[in-house]
Amino acid sequence: MDTSLIKSDDYITLWGIIVVWASVSIYLEQKFKWAGRISGAIIALIGAIILSNTGVIPTESPVYDAIWGFIIPLAIPLLLFHVNFKKIWQESGRLLIIFLLSSIGTVAGTILSFFLLKDHIPYLDKIGGMMSGSYVGGGVNFAAMAAKFDAPGEMVSATVVADNLMMALYFIVLMLIPSLGFFRKRFNHPHVLKVESGEGNDESKTLAENFWKRTEISLKDIALAVGTAFLLVIISFKLAGFLGSIIPNGEDASFFFNLLNGLLGDNYLILTTVTFASLALFPKYFESINGSQELGTFLIYLFFVVIGIPASIPLIIQNAPLLLVFVAIIVVVNMIISLSAGKLLKYDLEEILVVSNANIGGPTTAAAMAIAKGWKDLIGPVLVVGTIGYIIGNYIGTTLGLWFGTMM
Repeated sequence: MDTSLIKSDDYITLWGIIVVWASVSIYLEQKFKWAGRISGAIIALIGAIILSNTGVIPTESPVYDAIWGFIIPLAIPLLLFHVNFKKIWQESGRLLIIFLLSSIGTVAGTILSFFLLKDHIPYLDKIGGMMSGSYVGGGVNFAAMAAKFDAPGEMVSATVVADNLMMALYFIVLMLIPSLGFFRKRFNHPHVLKVESGEGNDESKTLAENFWKRTEISLKDIALAVGTAFLLVIISFKLAGFLGSIIPNGEDASFFFNLLNGLLGDNYLILTTVTFASLALFPKYFESINGSQELGTFLIYLFFVVIGIPASIPLIIQNAPLLLVFVAIIVVVNMIISLSAGKLLKYDLEEILVVSNANIGGPTTAAAMAIAKGWKDLIGPVLVVGTIGYIIGNYIGTTLGLWFGTMM
């Protein structure tokens, strides 16, 4: 039952709240130094958590689904128009190693968490399979593992709520880490320094305001940016739908075909691939479009608001507080192993944080974090590396789920 002040079908009001709060978050980040230190992304996210947990807005609505299904796909190509295509592949190879080590952190965390809580949470073998797949890949893997292990619907729902709250909290932690002296002293952080020491910075302005300087933009730029993004989304989604329809899947298909269908039928994976191919074929065209970064970043801020909304603290307290503990252990172990391995192999702090984010939240949230922080060089590579998680996530989730099942 919808008990919130604003109902889930009051679309114009919910759209208005999301857009206005995203705008306020950007304004605060660029106007006040305290907000700049926190970051607009965290302000957007915390505001959404407060609004949903105080009953002002509902935790579910078709409006939020539209952000995921419509706004994010548009933002991804817009934000990639000006990336250096050759550099993407070079950086992706470097990030792949730390991404795989971070995945080991997810596996270790899941195993530890399972043995600590297996006598206290029912169906933890199935949940362990689902969450290990999800925390290496993303939501695609969670859905695949939930279907494979046929977990009870109420347990799947409770796990989703725990995951939403954990993701919101983890995102806040990841965004704060680069500003903490403890980590700055122990890790290289060139991307942070590049943003902070931009040439011609006005010291009276916040870092965000200095970073997002006024740029020349015309009506033609807006038309080409938005029109091209829509075209890429349409082509990609139609192609993904076609490939998904011709590749066998389901109970009668082999594991390989189910995996292939999940990958080639995935809208985001195909969208990233088609965008990269377009960048390689028409580099001068994309370089000529101004304003795509600004437009894409504004759309990403709508996403920051929406990922905070489902983080329902009352639902966790009522239904499954131990599930939050279960996913928290996985996340903490992932972070410890990611930071330790990164330090040992001399990775930059920013690289470690975005790959840990790509593991736990998927490539979309990792790219969103890189965008919010101004780490432009990491946006493309983390999208590429994050898709590797989609491939290996199902294998890891299946293996752990079956192993855990022998001990329940």
